[in-house]
Amino acid sequence: MLVILISGRGSNMQALVEAGLPVAAVIANRADAAGLEFARSRKIETAVVEHKKFASREAFDDALAIEIDRRRPRLVALAGFMRVLTPKFVARYERRMLNIHPSLLPSFPGLDTHARALAAGVKLHGCTVHFVTAELDSGPIVIQAAVPVHPGDTADKLAARVLGQEHVIYPRAARWFLDDKLVIENGAVRVKGDDAQLVMAAR
Repeated sequence: MLVILISGRGSNMQALVEAGLPVAAVIANRADAAGLEFARSRKIETAVVEHKKFASREAFDDALAIEIDRRRPRLVALAGFMRVLTPKFVARYERRMLNIHPSLLPSFPGLDTHARALAAGVKLHGCTVHFVTAELDSGPIVIQAAVPVHPGDTADKLAARVLGQEHVIYPRAARWFLDDKLVIENGAVRVKGDDAQLVMAAR
């Protein structure tokens, strides 16, 4: 089972659900997160832990951990969860928490990845599923998808193509984890069997 954390529309959460993965709950840090309605429509348990109601980041993370642990998940999946997590929280779910990031890490960690990629003139852009560590967007990489950057691309056009690939690789990574196919050796992830850890989009 997995628990998914969201802050907004949760399109990657929808992709995980629609892939048939066993989702125990969807938890948001905002009561108005649009993805909650989708989860409820699929009869998935939801919860809200509003970060604004807590005096500190640590207090919020402690409350969030209580909600997660009630479901006893094997995997925690961040799906557009817009909070920087404390090292204590990250350590609690070490090697069982995944995130999806809209760039080919280690390039362009953080925000505004598509505009930054265009400004840098890269010819390939994409997305990465990685294990979460205390350092932002720096955990072991599970799978990546690459898309070509076209002449005349805008940040929005590029973002839309990358998002389509996010919906392909995140369910794949989560299923690998739940099927015990992921092995971390010397900081690098390999998949048992011959499953490809790179997807090259045609357009």
